[in-house]
Amino acid sequence: MRLFKLPAVKIFGAFLAGVLVVIAVAFAGNWPGLPHLSWAEDNGVVQAAPLPGLGPDVIPNMVAGAGPAVVRINTTTISNVSQSNPFLNDPFFRQFFGNQYSIPTQPQESHGLGSGFIVSPDGYILTNEHVISGVSEIEVTLSSREKPYPARKVGADSELDLAVLKIDAEEELPYVTLGDSDSVRVGDWVVAIGNPYGLDHTVTVGVISAKGRPMTIEDKQYRNLLQTDASINPGNSGGPLLNLKGEVVGINTAINAEAQGIGFAIPSSTVKAVFEDLVNKGSVDHPYIGVYLQAVTKEAAKYFGLSDLNGAIVASVVRGGPAYTAGLRQGDVIIGYNGNGVTNPNQLIELVQGTAIGSQVEIKFIRGGVENSVVVTIEAKKS
Repeated sequence: MRLFKLPAVKIFGAFLAGVLVVIAVAFAGNWPGLPHLSWAEDNGVVQAAPLPGLGPDVIPNMVAGAGPAVVRINTTTISNVSQSNPFLNDPFFRQFFGNQYSIPTQPQESHGLGSGFIVSPDGYILTNEHVISGVSEIEVTLSSREKPYPARKVGADSELDLAVLKIDAEEELPYVTLGDSDSVRVGDWVVAIGNPYGLDHTVTVGVISAKGRPMTIEDKQYRNLLQTDASINPGNSGGPLLNLKGEVVGINTAINAEAQGIGFAIPSSTVKAVFEDLVNKGSVDHPYIGVYLQAVTKEAAKYFGLSDLNGAIVASVVRGGPAYTAGLRQGDVIIGYNGNGVTNPNQLIELVQGTAIGSQVEIKFIRGGVENSVVVTIEAKKS
């Protein structure tokens, strides 16, 4: 699998050099119901102390119940690579023979590893999209069975980094249910199960360190991630982050390679919002208004004559998009969305995320020191 690493933070001086974020986010739909899942010293031997407030059997019992639903995902990618031939790259050779000789290619296999978890007894599996992106073959292995199941992709969304797979088995499969990530508190105990470095069903324990983290990891922009200090390593991607009830509150997604004890997970609330679309349609429709945004800095506030740093600057508008059609233009500062005050671009993104495609919303903005408003119709983002 491809591991996402956090890039170094880049500092930008001028306000128009800020990072631009496109507002194209997933509409929160309805989630189909899923069935519920079914240290002291003694004689000189030092035993591990229990976690504060927990009995010694809480985590082992939870892992015993939820662990069988965690799977290893092996992928194979077949690509054509050019064969090395020194004559074909020699200028003297090409001077006489020209480009009539093409460089031959041959198929080459590459392999990846990730984690996932079963969410229904008939074999639906959740994982990260980047675990299975562009692969030719997917195999899923359960802890109770040595022979892997062939798996097929049911649906995937690169923007959310979520994918649903399906395996077919003659018997009912063990599964876990999705919990409520919105009710998770900072400091709550969580358990990560996965296959780091190919070490199957590795269990690590930690707490929720923070909620609502925005993060840019390689070419992906994540919003609203859970941060945890439970150890997450290469191979953990797609595995579950569980509460002590054995419910999935997040999908392990990334680690900070520059620091220890910092991992991130996609909240289960995000998964619930799009699971039905991934299963039924194979994709997710993202609400879209077609603007690129930038935060209001002190320099920007002075330039635009703003009294504070609240709002989201329209850095550019997609011509022909919903915002452009409604009349928004580059340099407008959005301060309101459908009756809600806008303090920063991330908040505006979350507001759009909760809006149904086809809805009409009032957007208030400042242009040339004067407050204005337009009505924008939310559209689905085109692929």
